[in-house]
Amino acid sequence: MKYIAAIDQGTSSTRFIVFDHQGQIAAVDQKEHKQYYPQSGQVEHDPMEIWIRTQEVILNALQKSGIHPSEISALGITNQRETTVMWDRNTGQPLHPAIVWQDTRTDEICQELAKKGGQDRLRDKTGLPLATYFSGPKIKWLIENVPSVADAVKNGTALAGTIDTWLIWNLTGGKNGGLHITDGSNASRTLLMNLQTRQWDDSLLELMGIPASILPEIRPSSQIFGEAHGILEGVPIASVLGDQQAALFGQTCFAPGEAKNTYGTGCFMLMNTGQKPVPSNNGLLTTFGYQLENQPPVYCLEGSIAISGALVQWLRDNLGIIQKSSDIEALARTVDDNGGAFIVPAFSGLFAPYWRSDARGVIVGLTRFVNRGHIARAALEATAYQTREVLDAMRSDSGIDLQSLKVDGGMVVNDLLMQFQADILNVPVTRPKVAETTSLGAAYAAGLAVGYWKSLDELRAKWAPEKTWSPVMSKAVREKLYSGWKKAVTRSFDWIQE
Repeated sequence: MKYIAAIDQGTSSTRFIVFDHQGQIAAVDQKEHKQYYPQSGQVEHDPMEIWIRTQEVILNALQKSGIHPSEISALGITNQRETTVMWDRNTGQPLHPAIVWQDTRTDEICQELAKKGGQDRLRDKTGLPLATYFSGPKIKWLIENVPSVADAVKNGTALAGTIDTWLIWNLTGGKNGGLHITDGSNASRTLLMNLQTRQWDDSLLELMGIPASILPEIRPSSQIFGEAHGILEGVPIASVLGDQQAALFGQTCFAPGEAKNTYGTGCFMLMNTGQKPVPSNNGLLTTFGYQLENQPPVYCLEGSIAISGALVQWLRDNLGIIQKSSDIEALARTVDDNGGAFIVPAFSGLFAPYWRSDARGVIVGLTRFVNRGHIARAALEATAYQTREVLDAMRSDSGIDLQSLKVDGGMVVNDLLMQFQADILNVPVTRPKVAETTSLGAAYAAGLAVGYWKSLDELRAKWAPEKTWSPVMSKAVREKLYSGWKKAVTRSFDWIQE
């Protein structure tokens, strides 16, 4: 068989990509889905719309390319993490809109849980702080606040899961025997999985009031789970990885100390730390990386930044400063620097390394001199500064001095941002030839499971750089800008009063 396929279900869109044996793209289709903001701090998706979009992009890619499902060796799945769905196993219908990872409605639940033992009380078991980001408190909120969910849980018809679980259940038959499974890369983002045992933890389930019966079975990230029905009839589903772990895999960061940064809606840096979880003392997440069948699991340190590309979308959609996202670079190039302005995009609080749900977005340093160009530049620079904060924390936790950074995601086509990133980090930044590393990672993991590719070394040999940006900024300028950023961040704190 000629191909491996991947579904990449992201925060703003769904893609279906078919790869050939060289890891090159043979077919692709993509569709956006709607973002719902019912109240300040709340973000929702329609799970049925996501399932419909998934089927549409599969059909479109196959029709455009003339590839037949019988030519596809396996399907891999990668997904926006932490976004939480609950549905009825008998009807197949969602019981509530999906609660998206950026949503902050669980703030009170997290604060209540933190009263005993503090924000880090679950870190030893889960590697995570108590934060609105994670899925467990979202399930707890649904059970406590949505009567139809509470009834379905009581009646034994409720199923819960992240987006990967929802898609696999539907792909494998839905209410007619669909598989209810996930993998460690997604399960480790719930505050419900024990990192050591890689299973749901009874004491954590009890704490959150969540019955184990509604949760999916945790499987390795790469193995044949079952066969798809429908459009991809008979194609083995053979991998599932949360999007950031998939990008790590696609960037072939298979050795401890190797790291990648993905610039999407949010921004996520992951470093492979090998076969033992490394606890963080600097506000990073200790997370599950991936597990190949019959192999020990690989763990990571992760720095999660909530808003990066979403800030550009905000300038486009909410302020109308640009018409399309790609206009940001040309506008930012109309000025030589940020004019003293900084934007801290704490739209839903700050993630790593602060974990401050009381923070909100600020624009500081404004004078009459500052114009649209400076605002555009400050928006791009915000992503680079946040990445520097994460990298500093990673160095401190791991004791590893990163020599270079592999980058991917939608924003890496922005040369101005990538050059500034290299400058502010003072390390070279490299973009690979195949920028679709998230989909590629899911494809690689599925291909390994069915023997389409034979080894990690074979995959490593396929990785090739397309462009590298080297730092050119003086140390004095770098440190002055960075200290301005650190000052700006403090201005975003304590905005939400108890």
